[in-house]
Amino acid sequence: MHAIVPSRLIERKRDGAALSSGEWQAIIQGYVAETIPDYQMAALAMAVVFQGMAEEELAALTEAMLASGKRLDLTGIGKPVVDKHSIGGVGDKTSLLLAPMLAATGLAVPMISGRGLGHTGGTLDKLEAIPGMRTDLSLEEAVAQLRTLGVVMMGQTPEIVPADKRLYALRDVTGTVESIPLISASIMSKKLAEGLDALVLDIKTGSGAFITDPEQSLTLAKTMIAIGESHHCHTVALLTAMDRPLGHACGNALETEEAIMGLSGSGPSDLMEVTYALGVEMLIAAGAERDRPTAQHRLEQVVESGAAKTMLATLIDAQGGAAGVVEDPSLLPRAPRAVPYLAHRGGVVAEIAPRTIGHAIVELGGGRRTTEDEIDPSVGFVLTAKPGDSVHEGQTLGTIHAQDEEGVRIGVAALDEAITILDAGQATPLVTHRVTLEGVERLQC
Repeated sequence: MHAIVPSRLIERKRDGAALSSGEWQAIIQGYVAETIPDYQMAALAMAVVFQGMAEEELAALTEAMLASGKRLDLTGIGKPVVDKHSIGGVGDKTSLLLAPMLAATGLAVPMISGRGLGHTGGTLDKLEAIPGMRTDLSLEEAVAQLRTLGVVMMGQTPEIVPADKRLYALRDVTGTVESIPLISASIMSKKLAEGLDALVLDIKTGSGAFITDPEQSLTLAKTMIAIGESHHCHTVALLTAMDRPLGHACGNALETEEAIMGLSGSGPSDLMEVTYALGVEMLIAAGAERDRPTAQHRLEQVVESGAAKTMLATLIDAQGGAAGVVEDPSLLPRAPRAVPYLAHRGGVVAEIAPRTIGHAIVELGGGRRTTEDEIDPSVGFVLTAKPGDSVHEGQTLGTIHAQDEEGVRIGVAALDEAITILDAGQATPLVTHRVTLEGVERLQC
C-alpha cells in the first residue's frame, strides 16, 4: 500500500487533480482500518462532490471498495442470480415486493440494501420495522439462505464491502450524497460483491431524487452500467419519476404494510406499474424470459397465486422476523396519532413535493440526522391524493402518523408546503427511459 498523507490528497482533489489507483486503494484501506478518520474522509468526499472524478479514478475507487471485503460465493447455485437497486426515493418500497416476487419465479435474489440516506427512505429500515427482523446476516448465513430459499435481504456487513458501509453512513450526514461518482461506486461495489449475473437499476429523477436533472440521471445510469458490464454483470437501467412520492405510504412501517398490500394484489397503481416494469427487466436481464408480455404475466401469476406473498413470509421467518405481519399488518408498529389532512381549496393536485415529505419524516423521527440516531418506524404519511387528481375543499388528501401533537403540527406544516393545488395540472409518466450498454430507449415523455 502506498504511504500517503491524507491531507495532501484532500488538497489535490480539492484543486481538481486526479488521484491514482494506488492512492484510492490506500485511502479506502486506511478508512476501513480507521487510520483515516471520518473528518478527513468527509472532506475528501466533499472535494469529489465539487470536482468529480475521472473515469479511471471511479474505476479505481469502485475496485478498492469492492476489495475491502469478501464476496458472496454462489458457485453451483444452479439458477440465475439477479438483483435490483434504486438510487433512492420517497415512498419507494419496490425492493420489498421484487425480492420475493423474483425468488418465487425461481431466480436467486441476493439483495444487499442500505438505510435511509438524506431525505430518502432505506430498505433496511423498512424491513426492521417488522418485529424481530434481522438484516445483519453474516456472509455465511447469507449464502446458506440463498442456497435453501433463493432470496436474502440484508445490509452490508463487516465482511461485505465494509468501506461502503462506513462511507454510506458518513455521506448521509455530511451533505455529500448528491455525487454521481460516489453514488456509482457505492451502489456498484455492493452489487458486484453479490456475484450477480444481472442487475437492474432504478434511476430516480425529478425534484425528489438525488439527481434531479434527467440528463444527469442518464449520465448516472450509463456510468453504473459501464461498471457492471466491465465486471461481466449484465446491467440495465430504467429512469423512473421521483417528482412525487411512489405509492401512498411514506414512512418505514407504513411502507412495509403497503408492500404487503402490493403482494396481496391491492397495491397502489403507480407502485405496481414501477414494480412490474423493474421485475420484467430483471427476468429478461437474467435470461429467464425473452419478451416483456410473458415476463409480466409470470410476475402477475406469482402475485395472484399468493406465491410471492408466501415467499415474503418465509423470508421474514428465516431472518427472525414475525412472519405473521404478512397476514396481519397491524402487528407492525403504529403511531398513536393518525390525523387526516384536508384540502384547503378545490382544484387539481399539481404537485406533491417528495423532498419536503422526506425531510418531514426525518423531523418526525422516522429518519436520521446523525449516524447514531435511532429511528421511529411508525411515523410518516399516507397520501391518498396524486398529482392530476381533482379534489374539493375539505377533502381528505392523506393521513399524518405521529407520536404527539408536535408531530402532528410538523406533519401539517410539511403537507401545507408539499401539496400544491391549482386550477389545472397533470401527472408526468412514471417510467420514461430504458438504458443499456447499447444506448438509450425513450419509453414515455
